[in-house]
Amino acid sequence: MSFLIPCPQCGSRSAYEFRFGGEYKRRPAPDASDWEWTRYNYLQANVAGVQKEWWYHRDGCGAWFLAERNTVTNEVVQTFWPEESPTE
Repeated sequence: MSFLIPCPQCGSRSAYEFRFGGEYKRRPAPDASDWEWTRYNYLQANVAGVQKEWWYHRDGCGAWFLAERNTVTNEVVQTFWPEESPTE
C-alpha cells in the first residue's frame, strides 16, 4: 500500500512528491516570553493519532497546505488551505 497525500490543488499524489513541514502550532505574539518562543520552536506534541501538520508540494504546485493525518496509520483524514482551517 502506498502513502498518498491529497494536495488541495493537484489531487492525490505519492508522499514522495511532498516535504513534511512539521506539526501545526499557533504562532506566539511577537512580544511573547522567551519560554513561549522556546516551546513554539523546539517542543513538539508528537501525537500518536490524528494531528494537524504542514505539508509542501515540492514536486507539484509548490504550495504549502495543512493536513490532518493519523501518525499511527499514515491515513490522511483531510487536507485544506491554511485559511480554511476547520479547527485551531
